[in-house]
Amino acid sequence: MKERPPGQPALSAQSNQRAVPIPQAIREAAAAYARGEWVEAEQTCRKILELRGDHFGALSLLGIIAAQTRRTEEAADLLRRAIAVNPADAAAYSNYANVLNELKRFDDALASYEYSLKIRPDYAEAHNNRATTLRRLKRFEEALDSYTRALEIRPLFADAHSNRGDTLLELKRFEEALDSYTRALRIEPNLARAHNNRGLTLQELRRFDEALDSYARALKISPDFAEAHFNRATALHELGRFEEALESYALAVKIKPDFAEAYNDRGATLQTLGRLEDALESYALALKIKPDFPEAHNNRGVTLHKLDRFEHALESYERALRINPEFARAYNNRGLTLQELKRFEEALDSYTQALKIEPDFDWALGTRLHMKLHLCDWSDWDSCIADLADKIQQGKHATPPFSALAFVDSLSLQRQAAETWVKAKCPPSHLLPPIAKRARHDKIRVGYFSGDYRNHPVSMLTAEMIERHDRSRFEVNAFSFGLDTQDEVRKRMERAFDRFMDVRRTSDIEIVQLARSMELDIAVDLGGFTEGSRPNLFAMRAAPLQVSYLGYLGTSGAAYMDYLIADSTIVPPEHQRYYAEKIIYLPSYQANDSKRAISSRHFTREELGLPRTGFVFCCFNANYKIAPGTFNSWMRILRQVEDSVLFLVADDVTVQRNLRKEAAERGVPGDRLVFGRRLPVPEYLATYRTADLFLDTLPYNAGTTASDALWAGLPVLTRMGESFAARVAASLLNAIGLPELVTTTREQYEGTAIELAGNPGRLAELKDRLHRNRLTMPLFDTAQFTRHLEDAYTQVYERYHADLRKV
Repeated sequence: MKERPPGQPALSAQSNQRAVPIPQAIREAAAAYARGEWVEAEQTCRKILELRGDHFGALSLLGIIAAQTRRTEEAADLLRRAIAVNPADAAAYSNYANVLNELKRFDDALASYEYSLKIRPDYAEAHNNRATTLRRLKRFEEALDSYTRALEIRPLFADAHSNRGDTLLELKRFEEALDSYTRALRIEPNLARAHNNRGLTLQELRRFDEALDSYARALKISPDFAEAHFNRATALHELGRFEEALESYALAVKIKPDFAEAYNDRGATLQTLGRLEDALESYALALKIKPDFPEAHNNRGVTLHKLDRFEHALESYERALRINPEFARAYNNRGLTLQELKRFEEALDSYTQALKIEPDFDWALGTRLHMKLHLCDWSDWDSCIADLADKIQQGKHATPPFSALAFVDSLSLQRQAAETWVKAKCPPSHLLPPIAKRARHDKIRVGYFSGDYRNHPVSMLTAEMIERHDRSRFEVNAFSFGLDTQDEVRKRMERAFDRFMDVRRTSDIEIVQLARSMELDIAVDLGGFTEGSRPNLFAMRAAPLQVSYLGYLGTSGAAYMDYLIADSTIVPPEHQRYYAEKIIYLPSYQANDSKRAISSRHFTREELGLPRTGFVFCCFNANYKIAPGTFNSWMRILRQVEDSVLFLVADDVTVQRNLRKEAAERGVPGDRLVFGRRLPVPEYLATYRTADLFLDTLPYNAGTTASDALWAGLPVLTRMGESFAARVAASLLNAIGLPELVTTTREQYEGTAIELAGNPGRLAELKDRLHRNRLTMPLFDTAQFTRHLEDAYTQVYERYHADLRKV
């Protein structure tokens, strides 16, 4: 029997009591580790350490095994002891640093990598792992340098190429990231993680089909790769393949039952499908796994908002913000819900918080400014608008397009804002195939799409038009995706259509499939970009011909909207270049209801809070239409017209306080502003009889309220601007035969108001002409308007079937 060297203890195997020298034992432990027999390797290392507690090899190997079996604190202790035994071993420092990374002791890990690299500067693994630590510390450029050094030493280092791609992905340098993943996969084609992350990069580039291919490759290599199933689901969601996305989420959570992120994103897909209660259940599962998951609380709030459970939505946002006080999206969504509850000051504060955290948060700048308009808070207004206009011109996500209508009287800026929104939120969709050319129908099939079939201006204006459609030539269908309020206007609209479909809980793609199955010829969007609208219906193309009308006063900026209805006052020929749509010109633009009842009640001035004597100017436009420039004109008018007052509607005390403060700053006592209260429509119309002249707003004119005033016999004075919304009142006045009440400059607007207030005879003549014209001029001739509209529908329908270009 060969004797062991002096001082060299041996291990004994229990089976035959064979003595094994420590060098041989450590080799056997290493071999067992390499075979994956970690338990045997660990037992051998522990026996070595019983004999020699400072054995470097046993400490190192046991530390590695402890790290890989998630005994991280133990691993750190073992590797620290190994380094103390042999401070010249580069691998020990590197392994120790790896464990420190797991313990989130990143600065200590960096120091250990530095020691490793001082000993061995060409240690590629240490450069690679050091870079990963730098990435965790958000020191991305330094991380890239470290990956580059690793690859200079070892050009075929697949992990380093892949990790470099991960860093470039975080830096949003997507094309460079793709190149790194491609290099990694050329070296190691079975690197599932690189395939997965390459898919994520392609997804960021909106190359979703290619992303799906990358995820498929990752899953072929590793079928139980839960994250790849999850990422595949998100790509399928983006492609509108929602049912397939749900299947992939199901696979992800089957493999990884505690995958809270998958339950969260599954909720978003269910929400898109209109399965709101199912979405809530999915968010609940995410939060059961991970109660401190702010994104899930936020998304739950969004779903509750969609269910009109606004107070519960606020609770969810508050929970999200308690967990993450820097969660800009939750502040923004909280603002939207508070706005729905008419808690405007709180909403403004929420939007302000979102922007404070994330100054470039998508669309929040315009949303916040619009809320300031709702409150008539014009602090720093000029600088805010200049900043907004600059961001719109740069194509930044600065404002929803609807808000822009009230900010700027610029067709070019409004089109840019709309195009930016469409590109980001509702681009042309290819989820469904193009609509094949159809045979002619006996009747032209028209679908009116709206979220406002209720006591809302859109329905009030269009109700009689719908009723008057010629049913021998047209089939008229309603697609309703707004509240079912069951008020009288809603009931009237339900009766007016041939078919009224409540599709509020139906997904966009299902609505479009329904419209296509009905073979609609013309789809009319009555919402545009107003609250509750669903432009993605038109992005998927609900009908061969798509028309924008009434709800949104501007261009959609979308190639899939074929036509926009207007008249030559609103869109003169020289303005057509600012519109993405072709213009359908009607003799007059706005539909009206000639059946609207005006209460026979004659309010006294005292009943409405007005003084017994003096001239009464009024404007019942929404408060957000009152821009500072308009208010400046109003105050100059009041200063010139002695004992005059301005009659407004504002049931928010903050708005009243702000407007009275602004008046006082302009030399007009605050009590010369009188605020009316909300009344039932017939009584509201009757209040116009107590006023002498309606003063319009710019850049967002009166539309329905101008028609209301004219229907009630009150002249409207407008100042016409450039944009669609700034020319609507001029269109109405031309259609009622009062063109002299259309002004084009501030001086003309103010001078006409002052002149009429001091010339009772001229004002009486205007009122008399308005009374005579009311039932003879086009504005309230709904039967004639409907015929003109039907002629336009017929013309575009015939051109479509003749394969002619849009006119």
